[in-house]
Amino acid sequence: MRKRFTCWMIAAVTLLGIQACNKDYLDKDPLTGPSDADYFKNQDELLLAVNGLYKGLNKPMDKENDPGQLDGLPLVLLLDATSDIGYERNNSDLQKIGTGNHDANNTVTQGVWSNYYKVIGRCNYILDNAEKVRAVTNPALYQRSMGETRFVRAYMYQQLLSMFGGVPLVTHVLTLENAQVPRSDKATILKFVLEELDSAAAWLPATYPATDFGRATKGAALTVKARAALYNEQWKTAADAAKAVMDLGVYKLDDSYPRLFSYEGRNSPEVILSLQYQLPVVTWVGPYPFLCRNAGGASNKIPSQSLVDSYECTDGLTIDQSPLFNPQKPFENRDPRLGYTVALPGSIFFNYQFETHKDSLKCWNYNTNPASRIVNQDAVNAYASFSGYCWRKYVDMKDKDNIRQSTMNVTLARYAEVLLIYAEAKTEANELDATLYQAINAVRKRPGVNMPDIPAGSTQEALRSAVRKERMYELSMEGFRLFDIRRWKIADKVMKGPFYGRVPRGWLAAAPKIDANGIADYSAVPNKGEMRVVEVRTFNAARDYLWPIPYIETQTDPLIVQNPGY
Repeated sequence: MRKRFTCWMIAAVTLLGIQACNKDYLDKDPLTGPSDADYFKNQDELLLAVNGLYKGLNKPMDKENDPGQLDGLPLVLLLDATSDIGYERNNSDLQKIGTGNHDANNTVTQGVWSNYYKVIGRCNYILDNAEKVRAVTNPALYQRSMGETRFVRAYMYQQLLSMFGGVPLVTHVLTLENAQVPRSDKATILKFVLEELDSAAAWLPATYPATDFGRATKGAALTVKARAALYNEQWKTAADAAKAVMDLGVYKLDDSYPRLFSYEGRNSPEVILSLQYQLPVVTWVGPYPFLCRNAGGASNKIPSQSLVDSYECTDGLTIDQSPLFNPQKPFENRDPRLGYTVALPGSIFFNYQFETHKDSLKCWNYNTNPASRIVNQDAVNAYASFSGYCWRKYVDMKDKDNIRQSTMNVTLARYAEVLLIYAEAKTEANELDATLYQAINAVRKRPGVNMPDIPAGSTQEALRSAVRKERMYELSMEGFRLFDIRRWKIADKVMKGPFYGRVPRGWLAAAPKIDANGIADYSAVPNKGEMRVVEVRTFNAARDYLWPIPYIETQTDPLIVQNPGY
């Protein structure tokens, strides 16, 4: 059933993107497909067009514009490499964003802009032309299709707003005469996004039959609305939208945190929206970029030492405060989500003993029977993880026969995020009631995690600290961190200076100090100098809270004003 939807999605994308031209000598019907003049004749064509929109949620750029440096990953799995908790080893334009050395010609920011506006153009085409088939389309399907289209368009604008600030607001198919559009301010874009998502939520169903699994739902529209409102400090709107998702009664937390990032979690009741994959039609290049070298992986998208040190001990205290923390056994007595998110030295990873201590020259391979000793590539290979850690999320042994062709779904929205949006919005609005504690503690008390409750009666400052750290513990490697450090105005602190990896031949002699945002300070650690400096980053606070508008856009449309500093 899912294969049918995915196949339609891919086929549909080739049929859109047709732009009108008013020159008679170019006004010719295509020889091999429909033209914009004769497309939309029946219900099936409308459905095919809408299905094609979902592909735009996937890639950061079109394949022809990707120099191959991004490993064919969905954007959501790339973004943390531009934040304080992740690193991109490839000498790519993604790496330049992380180091603060990007400019207006950056191919990643340009690719995101270009791809998102292409999808917006396809949405506009559908909305401008769907009336042609309204009379011959099932009314419920027509309404749903309009809801899906408005949802995808709003999703694109919400992402653009978070990355670039104010952007050109284009809501109809452009012609040559009106092709130049100035940027609208952030407030205008946000108002449009929230209103569009309200319309989408009203038209979309709460659930689908199995044949339509993966489509946008009422819950997806409300979740993105809550996210957009939270990112722009509209606390009441964010809390109300999150509560509306909670009140649907459709979603619940999965009983297993690691299952969410495996094939087994494909149909989890926690997943609200996910990218759909199916052999041989659509795949992504996982888990190759995340895998250890022993398993044949690249280890080129990796987490930081500071992320590892941010996770609490099982008593709910940070490692600089907890009596349970032992610097010589740093991964014991820790929040279980640390080991579910990050492949830690001493653990089993893809059926190999994962050990990144540089003197660990041999390790165990448990893929053989009996287990065998092999040369430890995660210690001796020049391109083994530079931080000494790998991402564990989205690594599943079911991909062992082809580590470059995964069909695991990739989550774009899940119920835990909704609960944390609600908790943060209520905290910032200073509405410190029981429902706030219920939301954040439900995430912490998930079976298999079972972290202590945030105690009732906490101050607003303490709750702010708790929810900010909880977002890092729960959502790392899911594409949220860049936006969080921007909106909390801490990026100019956490993105400056060394990106640290582990001590190559030992452990930290003492815990670093962990601040209210969960950020590690290593200045007082006795053997700080032994830590691996993976790279040294810069961050210009007057510039880098926004991405640059692509240079080509400001040159072809003089009405578009560049962001400051670029």
